Amino acid sequence: MSGLFYYLLTFAESVTSVFGVRFPYEQPHYVVVQALPEDVEIRQYDPREAIEATIDGPSRDRAASEAFQLLFRYITGANQRQEKIAMTVPVHTESERIAMTAPVQTKTENGRVSMRFFLPKSVTTAGAPAPLDPHLHLVQVPAETVAALRYSGVSTQTDFDQKSTTLLRVLKSSAWKPNGEVYQLNYDPPFAIPFLRRNEVAVMATR
Repeated sequence: MSGLFYYLLTFAESVTSVFGVRFPYEQPHYVVVQALPEDVEIRQYDPREAIEATIDGPSRDRAASEAFQLLFRYITGANQRQEKIAMTVPVHTESERIAMTAPVQTKTENGRVSMRFFLPKSVTTAGAPAPLDPHLHLVQVPAETVAALRYSGVSTQTDFDQKSTTLLRVLKSSAWKPNGEVYQLNYDPPFAIPFLRRNEVAVMATR
């Protein structure tokens, strides 16, 4: 993809994404295998590949911002082939939470943020370029069953916690069980109109 065309396409996608329009972006394929109460979906995802950034920082927001910047630089050419890669959705964000113990030792960092951009099929078929930054690595994501709950608006930590509680409560009353930590999926940029944004909390699920 030529540099000029890539940046023109990226600009056009950014303009449309303000209004929650996502058709220019490739999304991982999944099939809804069951609909549960409170709009929870059980989905079967195909195998896919992602570029992942793992960052330790003084705050979750700062670590997430740094992770996003590293991933964005990767898809805009900061990789071993200087290849420009189309943006996809959603962005997968997972925060590592540390169990409470005693005594308490206060530190400036309070966890770790892992963020993923899923790569387009055309890139994975040809072979994704290796990252340059040591915080980045390519991840092969196998086929998996996921429970997801969708919501709109600006996703805050409070929203994430509340939706996660709802998701886990619905699973508890079903035949499905969570198989890992709850993570976040974001489909729109920060400048998108809030009520048109698509956010999700999700967790791997098993029977």
